Amino acid sequence: MLRIQRRAALLFSVTTLKLNDALRLIDIATLEISYNCARREFRNYLWKFPEIIYGNSSGRTGRREPFVLGSDGGRTGASSSGCDVCIVGAGIAGMSIAYELGRQGHEVIVLDDGAIGRGMTGRTTAHLVNALDDRYYDLEKYHGEDGARMAAQSHSAAIDWIETVAQRESIDCDFERLDGYLFEPPNESLKNLEKEFDACQRAGLDVEWVDKAPIEAFDTHRAIKFPRQGQIHPLKYLQGLADAIVRNGGRIFTGTRVEEAIGGSNARVTTANKLTVTAKAIVVASNTPINDRYVIHTKQAPYTTYVIGLQVKRNDVAHALFWDTAERAGMETGLGVVPYHYVRVAKGDSDGNEVLIVGGEDHKTGQADDFEQRYQRLEDWARVRWPKAGEVAFQWSGQVMEPVDSMGYIGRNPADESNVYIVTGDSGNGMTHGTIAGMLIPELIRRGDHAWAKLYDPTRITLRTTPDFAKENINVARQYVDYFVASADDLKSGEGAVIRRGAKKIAVYRDEAGTLHEMTAVCPHLKCIVHWNRNETTWDCPCHGSRFDALGKVLNGPSVADLAPAENTDT
Repeated sequence: MLRIQRRAALLFSVTTLKLNDALRLIDIATLEISYNCARREFRNYLWKFPEIIYGNSSGRTGRREPFVLGSDGGRTGASSSGCDVCIVGAGIAGMSIAYELGRQGHEVIVLDDGAIGRGMTGRTTAHLVNALDDRYYDLEKYHGEDGARMAAQSHSAAIDWIETVAQRESIDCDFERLDGYLFEPPNESLKNLEKEFDACQRAGLDVEWVDKAPIEAFDTHRAIKFPRQGQIHPLKYLQGLADAIVRNGGRIFTGTRVEEAIGGSNARVTTANKLTVTAKAIVVASNTPINDRYVIHTKQAPYTTYVIGLQVKRNDVAHALFWDTAERAGMETGLGVVPYHYVRVAKGDSDGNEVLIVGGEDHKTGQADDFEQRYQRLEDWARVRWPKAGEVAFQWSGQVMEPVDSMGYIGRNPADESNVYIVTGDSGNGMTHGTIAGMLIPELIRRGDHAWAKLYDPTRITLRTTPDFAKENINVARQYVDYFVASADDLKSGEGAVIRRGAKKIAVYRDEAGTLHEMTAVCPHLKCIVHWNRNETTWDCPCHGSRFDALGKVLNGPSVADLAPAENTDT
């Protein structure tokens, strides 16, 4: 099985950008970050996204006051609220679900602890594809030919759905149809590519062979052409969805952290400030579920991916999507396969420049500390194929969830009440996967079934994945082993490390002023020991993917709590 073939992360540079300024800086799929900010200066803002806020009903969406559940000033109308469906997460999945439910006449409330698109959607390179990151011949092995065919149909339908919604709602989001090309690395046999071509045809995809991908200075040899793929500006698209949701009567509350989601006849979502939203149904679309403590986290794993953006002149690179197949690197032994590279061209500035976005070099979150080398390998790989590329203007990293059987989880949450739904495990195809959720979950809520429900069912058990399942969970178990440095005395400003003090495991960070900050190194989710991420100055949980900023504030679930101050913990 090809383990992870990832899409990219986006990091924003400052919190004070006005919306129009942000949209000017955003390329077709990413907010461009000045290279000078990508290192020390940028780290201070790593998780501080521009507050592109939606929620009031006044005209076109623009920069607005935060619409926080329970805030005073009369913006919310009440300290607690009720609705038909409460959705946790304002990324592509949550917003697509909210949009479709609103069109069906349901009253929806969307909650997110950051701004709309602040999470993984805001970091995507926005490949809209039915050329999935995991091979179709693997999908056949795990889900049968019918399952592979349904996967192709659902992702194709998701591209069509995005195009239709953009047209229907007049969303100016730079949607573009273009071809994609899959090819082998140099000196590799075409055997697997031929297997994939045959599997794609069985899945009903209109693929074709070409002698080489349209890369002028590099011979890829034979490649599979996937017609009618797409790309999009994700934040502009989410802006348009937010407008439509509000027009349909929905409410969107940002800056609102959810701590608990309980289903049943008295279904409710409780926020960090102890306010409550009651609902007939709850959807948790927070990349990785914050309401499922155990079950779903044993069926998927968090991976970190890396991306660079190189300046190129307009038309120097063909407007297409490019992917090569996986390669194994010696340093990754025991951690799975290094994923393929993924490439596209983003719109640039008005002077005729564009951005060549190149991603890859994935690894299990918290289990590698060589980001400089990974960025360099991406650059080296790109320059061989596009020698006209200019300087590296941007670089960033992010996290994706990889399901053990290559298909995401969309549907009722295992071991929960029947009116609680989750969306997770996008396997690197987040834009189409989240859009599939927008088509599937509203139908599950409305009539209890959908043609794709079985394929994406979070409760499914795929027997053929048992060895992979075991390997992933053995890997997780290893992460409970303690990794420490001897002392915090040698920490430089901007650095962090885990130390042992008696029986306690302490995460220590020295800020730019030289002050040491201490907190427990034990992740609140399931007590794994966090690791320091030098690239992003974050604490990352290598077990299930929770992430915390340098001072311990939770950034990504499944944890809903911060790292506790060191003096308040016994571990």
